Amino acid sequence: MACMKMQIALMALVIVSIALSAAVYPMLPERIASHWNIDGVADDAASKTVVLGLMPGLMIVLALLLWFIPSLDPLKRNIASFRPYYNRFIVLILAFLLYLQLVVIVWNLGVQPHIGQALAPAFAALFYYCGILLQHAKRNWFIGIRTPWTLSSDRVWAATHRRGSSLFKVAGVIALVGALLPSLTFYFVIIPVIAFAIYITIYSYVVYQHSEGHIKIAKRRKRQ
Repeated sequence: MACMKMQIALMALVIVSIALSAAVYPMLPERIASHWNIDGVADDAASKTVVLGLMPGLMIVLALLLWFIPSLDPLKRNIASFRPYYNRFIVLILAFLLYLQLVVIVWNLGVQPHIGQALAPAFAALFYYCGILLQHAKRNWFIGIRTPWTLSSDRVWAATHRRGSSLFKVAGVIALVGALLPSLTFYFVIIPVIAFAIYITIYSYVVYQHSEGHIKIAKRRKRQ
């Protein structure tokens, strides 16, 4: 039942996206703004057909891909243990894309906020929920922090994801603060995520080495 509700939510988001594009299509010029620089200034344009069709198409592809990818995982039983959190993540991804579509449309209709400032709350929600998902994720090949060291050990996976969960939640809060500082929004949204990703990769390696060291010591003691 819960799974069916999620599928209905995904279909509803896609339908809203298609309907939104169809409704505003006659109102927009042939070419509309499609890219903004880090200062929030539009610096590229594209055909409205491409821009308005891209988001519904991307939502359909991502929904199908993300929904069925767990079935390909050799560790699908682990994914089943946190599947409700993962399903909500898929819904959040589509909601994020729908919000992005709405911001682009509103901007091209003449209401033109700072694009980074408008998107920062959406990134904040996405990052924070990623932290929640990481908190519950079990070892698998597709979802989570997948380094050679987390994939080789349940212990390293658990330790890395506990740390990663906290960091992504912090990144969400920082991104939300960025919404208050339009000229710095890009840095508040992107830099923390990049820094945390580098840190957590190194952290997983350190935990792995530490864990391997304890295992070797334990084996030596058994032999003695």
